[in-house]
Amino acid sequence: MNIAMIGHKRVPGREGGVEVVVEELAGQLTAMGHTVTLYNRAAKGAPKCSEYAGARIVTVPTVNKKSLDAVIYSFLATLHALFGGYDVIHYHALGPSVMLALPHFLGKRTVATVHGLDWQRAKWGGFGTWYLKLGEKVIARYADEVIVLSENVQRYFRETYGRETTLIPNGVAQPTRRPAQIIREKYGLEPNGYVLFLARIVPEKGLHYLLEAYRSLNTGKKLVIAGGDSHSGGYYEEMCQKADEDARTVRTGFVRGAEKGELFTNAALYVLPSDLEGMPISLLEAMSYGTPCLVSDIPENTQLLGEFGASFAHGDTAALAEALNRAMQTPPPAGEAQADYIRQNYSWEKNARDTLALYQRAAARRRWADF
Repeated sequence: MNIAMIGHKRVPGREGGVEVVVEELAGQLTAMGHTVTLYNRAAKGAPKCSEYAGARIVTVPTVNKKSLDAVIYSFLATLHALFGGYDVIHYHALGPSVMLALPHFLGKRTVATVHGLDWQRAKWGGFGTWYLKLGEKVIARYADEVIVLSENVQRYFRETYGRETTLIPNGVAQPTRRPAQIIREKYGLEPNGYVLFLARIVPEKGLHYLLEAYRSLNTGKKLVIAGGDSHSGGYYEEMCQKADEDARTVRTGFVRGAEKGELFTNAALYVLPSDLEGMPISLLEAMSYGTPCLVSDIPENTQLLGEFGASFAHGDTAALAEALNRAMQTPPPAGEAQADYIRQNYSWEKNARDTLALYQRAAARRRWADF
């Protein structure tokens, strides 16, 4: 098949969950022999390339402004894709999916992945929230096939729009466990000597709860904060300032590759105190390393944990502090059994096969409707 993907920022460049999904899915599909075109967003200073891992890259101009970025990019990407001869155009996330209506009315086949109910995120204002909800409605009404990442969102689309969706969980790559070398030299970190928060530093990830809870603990373990900003309206700077007030806290910024692998391998505990998730890839990654995990009790987190890890009442700092203290003394179930559970149930290969089946179903349905 000839497939286009619209909605991510840039590939390669794992700035968020959408980018990880697009990169991994495209790699799997090209390995199967399909043709994939990825519509990247232009950004000042970002490297431009025409191909990555077998996929063609088309870089689309846009503006570096939160309220207009996705609007301009997805409109221009869609115009280009309309003349690309694609069997299916796959939109990722709510905002870019507003433009899905254009190919739909021109008889093109479309698939949309809802990575989360983005309008619930704290960073969006009036126009942003309205536009994201519009994307949600467009998806529900016009997409040939809709992919969701959690049972919670699947239930939401059924109850709100009467729209049936297909649940296709994210995958995770086979991890390579690494001794503490880079992180020891750069940050003075030792195996089992720190608690890890690894995620984008945005309000819905709940870092503010973790900083407050950690400050109340009497522990020699460090708190490592690994992640970058994402149009968070000053939240990132506020969290950096609060983190720097405690000498036990280490900020690494955005990490990837061997350094990221070392952080997951050697952490005493991975913590994700989020208020809102689609399907947290960072939690999948932590679990794949066999790292003990502590998460907020939102369904998207606890369903992923299964019988492993531990949870606390989301948004409750006192409950988080108590759970942290307990987990550092007696780590929750994890280890090789947890890693095996992730390997058996969450793979990018299965994700790609299931997604391809939807492409083929959408193409067949549209051909029959045209006939």
